[in-house]
Amino acid sequence: MDMNETPAWLVVFADRLDGALAFWHAHRAVFVVGGVLLSLVLLWRLRRRGPETVRAPSPATEEKTAWLDTQVNKNIFAPTQKVPNARSSSNGASNKPKTVGPRVVTGRRPAVQAKRSQHEPARPSIRPYIFYASLTANTKTIADSVLERLTDLSSRNNEILEPELLDLSYVDLDDYFISGPKTQADAQSPGNFYLVLLPSYDIDSIITNFLEHLRETHHDFRIDTAPLSLLAGYSVFGLGDKEGWPTEEQGFCSQAIEVDKWLAKLTGRKRAYPLGLGDVKSDVQQAAGEWISGIQQTLQDILEQGSLGEGAPGSGAPVESDDEAAEEEDVGAESEEEFPDLGRKKRQKLNNSSNAVDVEDVGGASFRQKQNTPLAVDFTTYSATNGQPRKAMVPKESPTYAALTKQGYTIVGSHSGVKLCRWTKSALRGRGSCYKNSFYGIASHLCMETTPSLSCSNKCVFCWRHGTNPVSTTWRWEVDDPQLIFDGAKEGHYKKIKMMKGVPGVRAERFQEAMRIRHCALSLVGEPIFYPRINEFLGMLHSERISSFLVCNAQHPQQLQDLDRVTQLYVSIDASNKESLRKIDRPLHRDFWERFNACLDILREKRFVQRTVFRLTLVKGFNVEDEAEGYADLVQKGLPCFVEVKGVTYCGTTSAAGAGLTMQNVPFYGEVVDFVTALNAALERRGLEYGIAAEHAHSCCILIASKRFLIDGVWNTVIDYDKFFNSLESGENFGPEDYCAPTAEWAWFGNGGFDPRDERVDRKGRPKEDKKLIEI
Repeated sequence: MDMNETPAWLVVFADRLDGALAFWHAHRAVFVVGGVLLSLVLLWRLRRRGPETVRAPSPATEEKTAWLDTQVNKNIFAPTQKVPNARSSSNGASNKPKTVGPRVVTGRRPAVQAKRSQHEPARPSIRPYIFYASLTANTKTIADSVLERLTDLSSRNNEILEPELLDLSYVDLDDYFISGPKTQADAQSPGNFYLVLLPSYDIDSIITNFLEHLRETHHDFRIDTAPLSLLAGYSVFGLGDKEGWPTEEQGFCSQAIEVDKWLAKLTGRKRAYPLGLGDVKSDVQQAAGEWISGIQQTLQDILEQGSLGEGAPGSGAPVESDDEAAEEEDVGAESEEEFPDLGRKKRQKLNNSSNAVDVEDVGGASFRQKQNTPLAVDFTTYSATNGQPRKAMVPKESPTYAALTKQGYTIVGSHSGVKLCRWTKSALRGRGSCYKNSFYGIASHLCMETTPSLSCSNKCVFCWRHGTNPVSTTWRWEVDDPQLIFDGAKEGHYKKIKMMKGVPGVRAERFQEAMRIRHCALSLVGEPIFYPRINEFLGMLHSERISSFLVCNAQHPQQLQDLDRVTQLYVSIDASNKESLRKIDRPLHRDFWERFNACLDILREKRFVQRTVFRLTLVKGFNVEDEAEGYADLVQKGLPCFVEVKGVTYCGTTSAAGAGLTMQNVPFYGEVVDFVTALNAALERRGLEYGIAAEHAHSCCILIASKRFLIDGVWNTVIDYDKFFNSLESGENFGPEDYCAPTAEWAWFGNGGFDPRDERVDRKGRPKEDKKLIEI
């Protein structure tokens, strides 16, 4: 475009625009900073002036604010909280919340709160404890949601402390359900509030033991009738399946209902909120949501009123039916009878109108007259069977059955099991046997690992089966025939051996040898001595010249006393004192220490009849530090033939971590050697004739033996199995020294203990360099 044709005004506008842009670029930083500062000043002035126009200097409004802070997800204008109609009609602005709200609050809760805060000391806080038991994770999910909602409530109300979530499988019931958690007895100490969430199973589980604990606590004359009366309150929520058990009478949530009843008795009728029930296949989430909403409101009511209140849920009878009176009559009609249980006197319930025999009577003269075979049973108080047939310990449709079979167990009958040991698989491939081969001459591929009782009376922290096998102090299940167990165990073992024939590296000759069982280790899981007909089962083993190693946990002295001869008898000695044993074994019996010592006395009596062994499992942080002297005292008490010291094996599961066990608790082999050296020195200081005989370094195990087996300067810890069975079949009296044999030189302490006929390999199957692990 020709410049002469451009209008003058456009030229002037362009010149001024260029000047404005040049000015902006030169001073833009100043403008930006100034704008930000001006905005901040305006915002500060607006916020400072806002409260003067919104907040009213009325104490009633402050009370309203404080009260509203505790109300979450609630409509304060619900019909139950509306102002009377007369007041609403006199106020022309009834549709304005700011004017109606204070009138609703004033004269009710806020006034009481204000008065209390001025003239009374501060209210104590409340700490909720959430207890649950779960096998299928449904209850755990609900418990987690309860924890989340109560944690949120705690964050908004400092009088409600942070809740604690506790699995009943991993708590000591005495610590929580006799006198409650230990707190300082003052006005500022928190009140404890119990929430219990339980499924119901038709099998024995930790819930069965929990119920038995509550029942025994209530009937224990040494304990107050309401030992949990100091609780602020409690409530129970049950999960069930209405397809299998349609009604409560038919079993729907039956165990939760039972727990609710016993807690009502133990707390002095402090049910704070009604029992909640949910169907896992329909409305469990909705029912649980409604239940916890009621719990939240109940906690706030307790804080405001200081108690559950007159007429509030929980102030009624412990049970909602008329069975309380009948139950009390039964308790009053209890008869007492002396039972041969080391001096303890037990109470028993007898129903003369029924032909059902109480399990506690088993072993008595009257019962033996009715049965062909006497049963060796535990002498804990048993609950009556009420004429009902006994159930299976592990039914095929139960979660326990599914969990154990998934782990590789073959369930035999209703309460027994068999499993292929990893050392059996190793020996089949020529990669080494377990410590029993080094110490006693038992090749692992000839060994069957089984148990006639999957139930146990301990919950040891190092157990590999946390929460999967039943736990109980009593035998209250049906009793399978020993022949059925014997045949089923052999069949299950041979099937598992046959499954190994296609595994790379399995030696043909060892596979053929494995098809003839030569030894039975009764130590798989549970408590083998718990089986009432254990002596008959042992007789079947010996009739086929199968040697027997039986391991018990020193909690059943009556069965131990009545036990027939075995090839070698073990007792697990997991701690040197009462408190340490309580922490590591977590026994179910309350008199666990008395039972433990009674078993040691029995073992001392048997030491010249059977080979007796103390098995020590070392767990760092539990039973290793400064306990060698205590273990030496126990050895002096029991005088076993052998003492096996083994480092714990970590199973690497979340259940083990939940029990407090990690890899940090697994000792190194050098630490095991140091402990054994200290223990041996302690035994020498007491004048006891023991010495370190053999080792199996690659399973972290060392053997201390009585010098009864040091013959002509050579340790004789190996078993001559032919001599044992010949002596047993002859009926003559014989002792442990009569069937011992020299220990192989490669198994002596200092030589590692690995059988030279096998080959050591690493995790990838590559041969390892053979070297001496311990230098003497």
